[in-house]
Amino acid sequence: MKQETIWNRDFIGIWLSNFLTFMTFYSLVATLPIFVMDILKEGKEQIGPVMTSFLLAAVLARPLAGRWLDQFGRKKILIASLALLLASTVGYLAVRGFFILLALRFLHGLGFGVATTATGSVAADLIPAKRKGEGIGYYALSMNTAMVFGPFLGLTLVQTFSFTAYLVVISIFSIVSFLFGCMVKTPIIAESNKGKKSLHWKTFIEPNAVPISLVSLLLSFAYSGLLTFIPVYAAELGLSSYAGLFYLVYAVMMLVTRPFTGRMFDRFGEHVLVYPCIVLYAVGLIALSLATTPFWFLFSGAIIGLGFGTLFPCVQTIAILATPAARSGLATGTFFLFYDIGIGVGASILGAIASATNYQEMYLISAVLVAVTALVYYAVYHRSASRKKVEELQLDL
Repeated sequence: MKQETIWNRDFIGIWLSNFLTFMTFYSLVATLPIFVMDILKEGKEQIGPVMTSFLLAAVLARPLAGRWLDQFGRKKILIASLALLLASTVGYLAVRGFFILLALRFLHGLGFGVATTATGSVAADLIPAKRKGEGIGYYALSMNTAMVFGPFLGLTLVQTFSFTAYLVVISIFSIVSFLFGCMVKTPIIAESNKGKKSLHWKTFIEPNAVPISLVSLLLSFAYSGLLTFIPVYAAELGLSSYAGLFYLVYAVMMLVTRPFTGRMFDRFGEHVLVYPCIVLYAVGLIALSLATTPFWFLFSGAIIGLGFGTLFPCVQTIAILATPAARSGLATGTFFLFYDIGIGVGASILGAIASATNYQEMYLISAVLVAVTALVYYAVYHRSASRKKVEELQLDL
């Protein structure tokens, strides 16, 4: 029974460490545009580079992080990356110029890319094999809940007190996150690639995780429109006061359903969840594109929360289960690499689509893309997974 426990001391520690990391990340997403314009006195056009430099660094760090985790061990990389995050977060207190901010954002992005890959790998290692779906679902809530409360906390602190007070608070978050990371006892995983200096792509990317990571890229591409444009879309609809509630409803739906969906994954397999949730995700985006009242706006958030909120931990679990344990760090890095690319590219392309048409059409196009993802999932993963199971049964016979 003890071995089957998910919520042990170490899992709680890594969950809290990741939660505080994402609280800092999401609060900065909401407050940095204000910082750039009001504190640094820069124009709106300078907001984009501040966000892009962070994302570029995180994308560059992912494949390196995966390799380092499997080569040098989880604990060393975890502590080093959390220390870099801590130094970067405290560094915002000293920013007085735009180019210094750009450099700091790049450094912060490197730490974030490595740290979140490390915490994800450690969490996956701590979860019992027979409860991976349920456990990773619970772990994903550390990111999901931070997405709701991070921007709210950041904007409240800035508007009520000052940027200095806000930056002190997120620095404290980083200190506590670092301390939790130091206290976590990571399982011993067989090292791979130790001493190898090869620059072959397989030393940075886990091939077994690539097919499902392509699916995550498409899903996150559509999700970037929710992450980036919901406040603007809500204002356009005259529903500005409901933008925060949209994310809250989204999160509540995940919290309520996560225990059931995780157990369904472990008991009945991934396909039972993936296809229905893709449909729900697409339907939620269609409802969002047609929303004109508070009810339909928030209802779409609930459906998307059930759809994408369930899909994200599902595809992450698939990436880890498809990979040998000794390369699970690389699998986690590969998964998040594709996910981050989807977010970054999606925000740019969907923003261009919204500028050329409108937000309604942008979300409708996103819904079509999500629906097509079901075909991609079948082509790149489901079909080959089914064939592999048949071959294993034939060998057993």
